[in-house]
Amino acid sequence: LPDIRGREQILLVHMRKVPVAPDVKAEIIARGTPGFSGADLANLVNEAALFAARKNKRLVDMDDFERAKDKIVMGAERRSMVMPEEERRNTAYHESGHAVVAKLLPKTDPVHKVTIIPRGRALGVTMQLPEQDRYSMDRDRLLSTIAVLFGGRIAEELFMGQMTTGASNDFERATALARSMVTQWGMSDAMGPMVYGENEGEVFLGRSITTHKNVSEVTMQKVDAEIRKIIDQQFALAKKLILDNRDKVEAMAKALLELETIDADQIQDIMDGRPPRPPKPPAQAPQQPPQAGAPGAAEPAPVS
Repeated sequence: LPDIRGREQILLVHMRKVPVAPDVKAEIIARGTPGFSGADLANLVNEAALFAARKNKRLVDMDDFERAKDKIVMGAERRSMVMPEEERRNTAYHESGHAVVAKLLPKTDPVHKVTIIPRGRALGVTMQLPEQDRYSMDRDRLLSTIAVLFGGRIAEELFMGQMTTGASNDFERATALARSMVTQWGMSDAMGPMVYGENEGEVFLGRSITTHKNVSEVTMQKVDAEIRKIIDQQFALAKKLILDNRDKVEAMAKALLELETIDADQIQDIMDGRPPRPPKPPAQAPQQPPQAGAPGAAEPAPVS
């Protein structure tokens, strides 16, 4: 994947095809798109041009690029989907749980945006963006990531008094990280710096061991115990943070139910005990839209 300089150069190539506003800075966009491939960046420019066209704007501005990034990272909005009020409230608390834990823990990526507008297959999204390119993860950052993943389910239980299926992907990701810490990355003191199993994804936590005779049953039990230890400790940590900051979770859920989407500045207001500032006004729409496929406009993104 391209680094920040590579992303900037790729963006500049594709931005030549669209009429961009003076406020658009490829360097800033590149800084906010770590992990994007060249195809992702081409798609970003194309989507930004389409957002501008839908609003009859003559130039593609930074707001259009921000919306395009949200679509690529979080999925397309499904505003036609009408959620029952109870499910809406549950989603607001779920996403607030993720966001509050992420804001309170060290070594977590900044919370860029939280929304309860259904996107892709998700009912809501807490979007975190790293501040810089990262090529490896240390143990503390991995543990914090696991705790953040548990924040959603914990908030559901504490504030709604129920559990839903919405946390299934969170659990899957948390378990996969904990398993890799123990079996691949040597981050368990009890198991030491050793790789256990040729393909850990098929061995531990109830998976088949027919092709992994090099791992004994006793060792497998120790591995599972270490995975469980990491999971339990981070779940307990996330629960304590949410219990100690109930007011912030309540305030964030209330803001989400009212505004549907809150950005980093509004999230910080809530964490500081202030009412969230009003949403930024939408950009003004000049006259003529950039036409997709026309000279000076973005070319359609490749279909994958």
